[in-house]
Amino acid sequence: MTLDRRQLLKLTAVAGTLPVPGLRAEASSPVPYQPKKLYHGVAYYPELWPEADIDRDIGEMKKLGINVARMAEFAWSTMEPKQGEKISLDFFKRVMDKLHAAGIDVVLCTPTATPPIWLTHNHPQRCHKNAEGEIYIHGARQHASYEHPAVKKACFRIIKAMAKELGGHPALIAWQLDNEMKAHVAEDFSDAAVAAWHKWLEKRFGTIQQLNKAWGTHIWSQHYQRFEQVPAPLKTPFLHNASLSTAYRMFCRESVADFMVAQRNILKGYSTQPITHNDNPAFNIHHERSMRAQDFASYDAYPTAQQWGSLVFRSDLYRAAIPGRPFWLMETSTAHNGWLGNHQPPHPKGYLVAEAVSVYALGGEAFCYWLWRQQRSGAELPHSAVMSAWFKPSIGYSEVQQVGQAREQLEPLLIGTQVLTPQVAVTYSDHARAMIETEALDKREGFPKRYRGVIEHWHSVIRDLGYHREVRFEGANLSGLKLLITPAMPYVSEAFTQRIFKFVEAGGIWIAGPVTGTRGREHTVPTEAGLGLLDALAGVATRYVVPLTKTNTTGKAFGLSVPLSGWCAALEPELGTESLGVIESGVAAGETFISERKLGRGRVVVLGAQPHGEKGLALVRKMISHYAERAGVTQKFEVTPGTIVSPRMTAAGGELWLAVNMDGKGGRLQLPPRSIEAQTGQSLGHSVEIGPYQWQAINIRSK
Repeated sequence: MTLDRRQLLKLTAVAGTLPVPGLRAEASSPVPYQPKKLYHGVAYYPELWPEADIDRDIGEMKKLGINVARMAEFAWSTMEPKQGEKISLDFFKRVMDKLHAAGIDVVLCTPTATPPIWLTHNHPQRCHKNAEGEIYIHGARQHASYEHPAVKKACFRIIKAMAKELGGHPALIAWQLDNEMKAHVAEDFSDAAVAAWHKWLEKRFGTIQQLNKAWGTHIWSQHYQRFEQVPAPLKTPFLHNASLSTAYRMFCRESVADFMVAQRNILKGYSTQPITHNDNPAFNIHHERSMRAQDFASYDAYPTAQQWGSLVFRSDLYRAAIPGRPFWLMETSTAHNGWLGNHQPPHPKGYLVAEAVSVYALGGEAFCYWLWRQQRSGAELPHSAVMSAWFKPSIGYSEVQQVGQAREQLEPLLIGTQVLTPQVAVTYSDHARAMIETEALDKREGFPKRYRGVIEHWHSVIRDLGYHREVRFEGANLSGLKLLITPAMPYVSEAFTQRIFKFVEAGGIWIAGPVTGTRGREHTVPTEAGLGLLDALAGVATRYVVPLTKTNTTGKAFGLSVPLSGWCAALEPELGTESLGVIESGVAAGETFISERKLGRGRVVVLGAQPHGEKGLALVRKMISHYAERAGVTQKFEVTPGTIVSPRMTAAGGELWLAVNMDGKGGRLQLPPRSIEAQTGQSLGHSVEIGPYQWQAINIRSK
């Protein structure tokens, strides 16, 4: 049954009292941070080389315009080689003294990703245990269990020592927490983790009766009498309850984020410098919750020339992660990624500059390489670097030079400007990711296998249509948006419904994509309505949900007949809701798969099935363009796909466009009248050609 306005208001008033998992507390009117310069940096490991090399390293960095070095994330054994002995940071202080004298700033990292031998060797209980019950040993990284009290105590001890001794060093401009949290490991099943899991469950549910009710545990006689009986989802003959599997993922990922907050609290006790973490959407943490530990967001990315879209996606995600603060690209390769098991092809000439300019243009404050000097030992011998192991310019050296030159050109253009707030965004949900890892969306050929792939796909469609866009976390504020697209989010919470209701009433358009709303909070099937709260908000009754893959089902909408696949919600529009897409043939023929409800000054749109193939993509493009126009989206650029545009507001209130060709094919951008080239002041015509991997800065004059 459709809820009327009074009922929706009652629902959203209640929702406003509920906590949003992972939501970062923000100031009521945060003052945007104003960068003073753009950073061009490297990961530097002086502890691996003779100390006599440091002056030579610094001299070469200066030649290339390197103005920031990141250090110490793997140096715990250098600082504390034996348990119980005094932690020595004298070496790193000497390095920081030299860098500061040369005008090179420092990002200092907590070294907790690689604990020393004495902490984990012969201590299996302190080590990570995977889902197969295998206990990891010392020798790589991320092998320790952050849940174990002895590990936590040792981590906090080294962090406190670093903060006290180096937290006020004049070279220090920021801290990095750990390194790529949970990049190599998934859920921890150690005894310490399982004990923490039971405490997490008790805090979440209060009583075991509430857990049993929420999870429906009488199925297969899973009913529990105490929290200590609830297992971690190790191997079973078949599969665990979906509620259990998703909850354990959320527990582990929230716990990692909380461990990061604990690190932050120690650092802030002794240092005033901002804190970040080199994140990546692939890592097994609660990304939104982890932002509570950070003052600015950073990410790592190693895209080949064909994967340039992932760089743009991450820039759009991490720019929105902490509003008002520019993000950093903390790691990328100078020429190619590589480790003992694989390596990528080297970048084509010009691609590294295009990467760097796109990062700066899209709101990045820093563009940094991993690494300064090629590793002479370890597991990443094939990885490219600025300098070879024998200290000669490496394959990417000349490209790094060109990035340094581009940074010098961009800095006077970008400092004092801000990326315009996009009017179009895609939702990213950590909860949705965990649910889809438990229960796959669709296994048809060509469909993204991972949640982030689904979100990145929708992002790429918006990008290639020429819209300025963003990726916002589930708990993010919706201010500035006119069109929000939320695909693949199985659970639509009360708190999210509240924000959507207010957003739509004020004139926004929300598109709920395929699978959204199909599950409850605890990964169960909704019993009040097929799509939970979404049915009421969208003014539909879901008749059933059915898989369409390999059924030759077609649907018609916006004048196009297209194949449909994936999970389909067959919708019955209620009074005041229109049917805009109908299944023509195959399974569920005659049912609605696209609905639209006017609510206040905006609209709620449900796309109940996934348009498939090239024809399906054409429908998705047409649908997005249609609703962007109806929502009044003005930030659309007539630009060829493969070239991106980032609009920025200048201090004088004008607009500066940064156009970058990312696909190496060159592109064309249509321009408003009276546009001028920002560096030369030359007047431009109605369009401008952007060469392969080239960029252009354009001042847009007001009428």
